Amino acid sequence: MNFTITGSLGNISKPLAEILIAAGHHVTIISSNPAKAKAIEALGATAAIGSVEDVAFLTSAFSGKDAIYTMVPPNFGAPNIRQFIAGTGKKYAEAIQASGIKQVVNLSSIGAHLDGGTGPISGLHDVEQTYTQLDGVAVKHLRPAFFYINFLGNIDMIKHAGILGSNYGPETPLVLVHPNDIAAVAAEELQQTFTGKSIRYIASDESTAANVAGVLGAAIGKPELPWVAFNDDEALQGMLQAGLPEVMAKSYVEMGDATRSGKLYEHYFSNRPSTFGKVKLEDFAVEFAEALIR
Repeated sequence: MNFTITGSLGNISKPLAEILIAAGHHVTIISSNPAKAKAIEALGATAAIGSVEDVAFLTSAFSGKDAIYTMVPPNFGAPNIRQFIAGTGKKYAEAIQASGIKQVVNLSSIGAHLDGGTGPISGLHDVEQTYTQLDGVAVKHLRPAFFYINFLGNIDMIKHAGILGSNYGPETPLVLVHPNDIAAVAAEELQQTFTGKSIRYIASDESTAANVAGVLGAAIGKPELPWVAFNDDEALQGMLQAGLPEVMAKSYVEMGDATRSGKLYEHYFSNRPSTFGKVKLEDFAVEFAEALIR
């Protein structure tokens, strides 16, 4: 089979490409960075260098493929995160229609059932709605949970303050996923036939914020590592001090509020996947400990 995947050599797209190539498929990887071309080719894939905001380029990269994988790349400089994500989704949709692609696997997110109040996830809700309008195109929206690797961004907090935390409390339920488990599901869906518009939740483990702190703490020799709940302003100021752009920091605070209220996960808990991914919290803790000492 012949696939195009977006996301360059990112945390999901690279292992996804490796799975598909190992299975004997032809893979084209879209990247905006010309410097990535050699690494893409080294995987055994074809590099398509261009912008996801260029519909003509996307149409060319999608044409003649059996299926494609779409994801909206991060843009920390966007003045309006939701508009950027939604706008990229519209460009993908134009290219999908123009290229004649009939099967799409799209990376969305847990919480994408909500129209607003979820930070950057609101834009992914908009992308799902845009894809709903694609005539004659089967779309599988993948809704992964909270990425384990997001906790890598808290390493400085642990080193300098001796805590782990966010703007939700220690007993807050968390649904967690590893990018490798997302890649495995994406590869499975790309290689099979599906119809209509549907969603699939992806999770590796379920926990609480306090348990996450305990497991990660134990892995780094700090078994008493506490989870500390910040108020929204404290969370915002912390992210700004860490160098995050204000627009993105406010968006993440909003996502944290949706986690705190429980609304982010409400649809997931009513539609749990029948199987979970392979990477459990304790497995990621080993990866986390290795990253901390680098």
